[in-house]
Amino acid sequence: MRVAAIDIGTNSMRLLIADYEDGRFKEREKHINTTRIGESVDEEGIINDDAIERNVDALEDFTELAREKGCKQIWAVGTSALRDSKNSGEFLQRALEKSGVAVEIISGSTEADLGFMGVLEGIQDKDENILVVDIGGGSTEFIVGNKYGIKFMKSENVGALRMTEKFLKKDPVDKIEYMSMENHVSNEIDDTVGEICRYNIKKVVGIGGTITSVAAMLAEMEVYDMDKIHSSIITYPQICELLKTLKRLKTSEKMMLNGLQPKRADIITAGVGILEIVLRKICFDRMIVSEYDNLEGLVSRKISI
Repeated sequence: MRVAAIDIGTNSMRLLIADYEDGRFKEREKHINTTRIGESVDEEGIINDDAIERNVDALEDFTELAREKGCKQIWAVGTSALRDSKNSGEFLQRALEKSGVAVEIISGSTEADLGFMGVLEGIQDKDENILVVDIGGGSTEFIVGNKYGIKFMKSENVGALRMTEKFLKKDPVDKIEYMSMENHVSNEIDDTVGEICRYNIKKVVGIGGTITSVAAMLAEMEVYDMDKIHSSIITYPQICELLKTLKRLKTSEKMMLNGLQPKRADIITAGVGILEIVLRKICFDRMIVSEYDNLEGLVSRKISI
């Protein structure tokens, strides 16, 4: 059966079109649009009119594409920015009227759960404990578990767009502003890291736009290749070197980097910074990149109901 799943994230809206048969994915294609629904949500508490309009239009485009491709079902979820905004109801109503799809706002724990389910769809060894890290625009999800179930999950309000808006005002990044962000992220995730380190984690898997962008930049990928990114390895020394480079570049220069979507250039330093802090604090020197994420998890859950 051909189905579609849409994730309305703080920074980007993503679409998965997939053929799902006999309990597994046969074919997949993904589309992304940097729609920034979370623009100013952290500061003002509401989604501004421009962001609502952008995202309603993008949702309509994605649903039309899904229908043209023959999708029998279309599911859509909203995450951090929609959870936090006071006027998310206005967006939901306008989105339904224009696209015909009812968007479900999911909790941080559900977002983490779907991300973990998606990762399990794309890995071979599912017996050992893994940590899944999903760095989004508004939040970062941490999930520990294996094929027998999830043992720990936590959503922290530290994301690439949120941290950029809150701390990184100058271009290129100012050292003092970066240190303030680093201290904030470190303090916010301290308790979560303490919980994670109680488990016997064998590997760390990364999902989400920040982490796939890191893998694409390290590979200097001119055209993004989902299959080459999936199961690739990024190491802590590579992340540190990349972060050092990003800190000294202006946004206009970052936009020219192979592997990085130009619309992500202004928030990538914060995203890579969060990734560096996480790996340093959990004492892991490498991460496996997964192109199976909460979109695949959403399809898997909906079909199994």
